[in-house]
Amino acid sequence: MQGLWRRQLDHYPDTRPRMTYLAIVVLATIVLYYEFYIAGAVSPSIIAQYGMTFNYYVYIIVVANAVGAFGSLAAGLADRWGRANLVAYGLLITGILVAFGIPNASSKLSYAILFAAVGLVEGVILVATPALVRDFSPQLGRASAMGFWTLGPVIGSLVVAIVSSNTLSHLPAWQDQFTIAGIAALVIGVIAVVGLRELSPQLRDQLMVSMRDRALIEARARGLEVRDLLHRPWRQMLHLDVIGSAFAISIFLIVYYTAVGFFTVYFTTLHGFSLSTANSIGDWFWAFDAGGLIIFGVISDRLRVRKPFMVLGAVGAIVMTIVFLNLGANTGYSTFATVISIQAVFLGIAYAPWMASFTETVERHNPALIATGLAVWGWIIRAVIAISILILPSVVSSMTPLVTYGSSVATLSAKYAPELTTLKAIDPKTLATLTANPADTAAATAAVGEIAKAFSVSPTVAVTRLTALSTVPKADLAFLNDHGAQVVAAAAAAPGQWKNWWWVCVGGEALFLPFILMMAGRWSPRRAREDAEEHERKVKEELATLQSASSVDR
Repeated sequence: MQGLWRRQLDHYPDTRPRMTYLAIVVLATIVLYYEFYIAGAVSPSIIAQYGMTFNYYVYIIVVANAVGAFGSLAAGLADRWGRANLVAYGLLITGILVAFGIPNASSKLSYAILFAAVGLVEGVILVATPALVRDFSPQLGRASAMGFWTLGPVIGSLVVAIVSSNTLSHLPAWQDQFTIAGIAALVIGVIAVVGLRELSPQLRDQLMVSMRDRALIEARARGLEVRDLLHRPWRQMLHLDVIGSAFAISIFLIVYYTAVGFFTVYFTTLHGFSLSTANSIGDWFWAFDAGGLIIFGVISDRLRVRKPFMVLGAVGAIVMTIVFLNLGANTGYSTFATVISIQAVFLGIAYAPWMASFTETVERHNPALIATGLAVWGWIIRAVIAISILILPSVVSSMTPLVTYGSSVATLSAKYAPELTTLKAIDPKTLATLTANPADTAAATAAVGEIAKAFSVSPTVAVTRLTALSTVPKADLAFLNDHGAQVVAAAAAAPGQWKNWWWVCVGGEALFLPFILMMAGRWSPRRAREDAEEHERKVKEELATLQSASSVDR
């Protein structure tokens, strides 16, 4: 039993076990975000099931992210308590909530509470997993490793899109999607409980630039006093470069989290795609984002610089977001897929090097407080997401009538299209009289005349049309009367409102650029290579000194 709780390694692992631990962390992150993002794939069905307004659904996401922000702060304790148990047992908790809790939620309130609970655990794991990746990744391989870690949210989103687009046709109940995700989390959670390990504090609390530092780190660890390094952890992390860069990436990713939560709503309500087709458009976005993260993470490590890639990614993301927001109502599937794929690549180009640079920025202050620094980032990004999503319904106010009533209005309008056409031909006063007293002969005669005149048909055909109109259920006519005009107005306003929101996303991407200047790292590959060579020289000198002192002691 102790092996299922005490997971610390007293020696830096060889390549094979180290890659195994990193693979478990990446798998845990993927399945966690698969669970957290699955709601976005079936959001129209969830809203309909519980009779939510669009705003209510948005507020659930806001609360989940707000709760997750404080979960991230709590995860700062991982510098004292470790990281692996937070990941392993946290994944089991979310698996139970998603597989068995949410699908059986009896009301929209219980759904909201359970989803917020998943958000809380997600906030904890958001900090613990990149901390583990950093611990097992020297700086010269950090961007590649962080690129693989970032596959968690991205591949999680891709899994959501692939699974939902391929199963919704024969598993239409939205609960089935949560059950599948929850079972996947329980499987990976068991693997993590059995197989995941972490470095001892003496090892992880040091700066490791390359694998050649391993011998020096293990030699230092024998005399390292961890408690001194962890004194006043929050004060040590409250620096402008840490806080500013965390805020910058948070606003840069507003477009990403909008895609996660609202791409299906956007493509189904504005562009008329089916739910499965809208999710398949997301396949392209997440797949190309994943490719960009890995490829440019490796290139960043090879060149040993981060900042030029962050600039390239940000500028490219700005350009492609502007292209995307200008795509009109008649845009086809292939055009959307192409544009958002290129946009996703640029997001990946910026993000993997940023994650590497951020951990290096934290290490610049204190390598022993990686989890605390990541907790600051986790809190800020969750707070920014919560605030931005809270604002979204005010900017895109048309979504409430479109999501709440749009589908029903469209269905009834198609079902009773001939009858509704007839209805428009009848004078409102005549219609009001007939509605109050269907047996009123004078009103019926007037209605027949108005129909015959409007459509240039005989009185006999007009009578047939009026009779057909009388068979439409009053409840359906009342619903269309109450919400039809509202939905039509919302549909007209929605493209412009969404365009305004995408401009907000462009603003976040632009504000990211100046904060790059304060982060750790060189701009020039040559200077970065010189720094690495100088570091290696100092490592050899210090290791020789320690070995010499050890020989004297013996």
